[in-house]
Amino acid sequence: MLEGDGVEIRYGAVPAIREITFRVDEGEIVCFVGPNGAGKSTTTLGVAGVLKPTKGTIRFRSRPIGGLDPEIIVSLGIALVPEGRRIFSRLTVRENLVVASGLRGGLNNVASLHERVLALFPILRSRYGSHAGHLSGGEQQQLAIARALLTQPKLLIVDEPSLGLAPKYVDLVLQTLRELRSAGTTLLVVEQSMKRALDLADRVYLMRSGRIVLEGASSELAGRDDLESVYFGQKASH
Repeated sequence: MLEGDGVEIRYGAVPAIREITFRVDEGEIVCFVGPNGAGKSTTTLGVAGVLKPTKGTIRFRSRPIGGLDPEIIVSLGIALVPEGRRIFSRLTVRENLVVASGLRGGLNNVASLHERVLALFPILRSRYGSHAGHLSGGEQQQLAIARALLTQPKLLIVDEPSLGLAPKYVDLVLQTLRELRSAGTTLLVVEQSMKRALDLADRVYLMRSGRIVLEGASSELAGRDDLESVYFGQKASH
């Protein structure tokens, strides 16, 4: 479904990611995992069109998308839940959802679209008329995911879904991502925690200093005894 081949993205003259190659197959959950500054978020911003690759190609369903504007990429079926959620805190939950409903022409059936995401996130139904800024961090993360789902994506990218959340909300959000996959949405998730990535994903790409240093099926990587040292760069991967 999604393929990156030799992708490089720079901030000015400095490469943030260095000719990485990755893929996300339809129906998978794939995680980019690694420490701060590894290039995980930069990669997803390149996929979403926020940043433009300086080398390599990104394809979605065999169509080159590297360099396309974000609005076009959304229309093709990719949605991004950015790090930090970036909801409209002064708008109500309903108003946040209405804004998202219009991104792919959904304003004509707002009620049915909203009902679909409110069924997934019952807490948002009870907070429907409340200002989004009054929600807890976990509730705001659910709103950010719900808002992205209203664009009816084929591929949902979620950047750091567990960042800053209480443990009970981490479990809830990750379980929601599993349910979305079961319902047919393909997911690309950015995580810092290797344990959470292995628990959630079918496959994992471990990034460090703008490169992919280890990749594989979660079931295979979970059996390695050197994951922590590879994560922190203390030992070469094999």
